[in-house]
Amino acid sequence: MTIIVRPVDAADRTEWETLYRAYAAFYEVEQTEQMRATVWSWLHDPAHTTNGLVAVDGGGTLVGLAHFRPFERPLAAAMGGFLDDLFVSPQARGSGAAQALIDALKTRAADEGWSVLRWITAQDNYRARSAYDKLATQTAWVTYDIQI
Repeated sequence: MTIIVRPVDAADRTEWETLYRAYAAFYEVEQTEQMRATVWSWLHDPAHTTNGLVAVDGGGTLVGLAHFRPFERPLAAAMGGFLDDLFVSPQARGSGAAQALIDALKTRAADEGWSVLRWITAQDNYRARSAYDKLATQTAWVTYDIQI
């Protein structure tokens, strides 16, 4: 399957929503239309730090998405890139779409001068983790959240 990665475009809204809704369902996150509208607006606001890429198959269908942003790394006195969301539709898994999205992000990271590209995933996301283990180094850091 041929996969092309490109920035998310205004014409992608319907297919992007389908993918993003499926991503939220995968992680059992309740998501509203307003939440998706907010993220969509961030992706198209040049003043917002959140950016988006999509993976498109040879037929022009969106099969994956990635949302990412720069972040400051004070201890390293450097900038990094954080991959917030990565999702590939179930029918396109194994197509190379995830690899293509991450490769595009690595290129973006190099172009931006970021010192690291970082992301998290669920402990039990075994399929994704097996791919990530081939692409990146798992860290020893433990993540904590305080819900506000």
